[in-house]
Amino acid sequence: MASILPSTNTSVTSAINAATGATASNAVDEKTLKQNFSQFLTLLTTQLKNQNPLDPLDTNQFTQQLVQFAQVEQQLKQNDQLATLVSLQKTAQSTAALGFVGETVVVDGSTASLVDGKANWSLNVPKPAVVTMNIRNAAGQNVFTSTYTMQAGVNDFAWDGKSTNGTQWPAGAYTMTVTAKDTAGQSVAVPTEVEGIVQGADLTKNPPVLSVAGQDFTLDKIKRVIRR
Repeated sequence: MASILPSTNTSVTSAINAATGATASNAVDEKTLKQNFSQFLTLLTTQLKNQNPLDPLDTNQFTQQLVQFAQVEQQLKQNDQLATLVSLQKTAQSTAALGFVGETVVVDGSTASLVDGKANWSLNVPKPAVVTMNIRNAAGQNVFTSTYTMQAGVNDFAWDGKSTNGTQWPAGAYTMTVTAKDTAGQSVAVPTEVEGIVQGADLTKNPPVLSVAGQDFTLDKIKRVIRR
């Protein structure tokens, strides 16, 4: 490429390479991209102003530089659009999280809160089975044990807070463990779910989390919402 400022031509190429290379690197932020873009534009304008009239700028190379210029500009716009989409998504997640506060929900888990003499679990039994449930308090002490025959499907269990011998336990967090066997005596895995009121939403975390029975859950962990 002919120019009375050959060093400027080299600088333009370097600016283009820096700008296009920046778009492919996750380590380079948008600020760096804009700096390279600005440098490219300044150097290209300087080159056009100082080209040799007797040997002007090669139009093919000039076109190639403009194409690269457009690619960098497009990448910057895409970065801005992606940032906007991420911001909108965060806002939508926060709004959705706030909508759950005060609602009764069911989430995957084994620890439920005993409130007003009632704690609720759901057992997802894959096939008819004899199910033994053990409930322990926060200190790990076994407070309740019982065995039931359950059919396949979701089986709700409400515990009144009384131990096997009739002792009333205080409010707090209680954890259920389950063992089950089918009609052939084979062990059956029975997942547990807990029911509780969403006590709050922490919007400072990404994604936001809901507080249920003293535990934090992301929105995707909510299985069902129960209107009472």
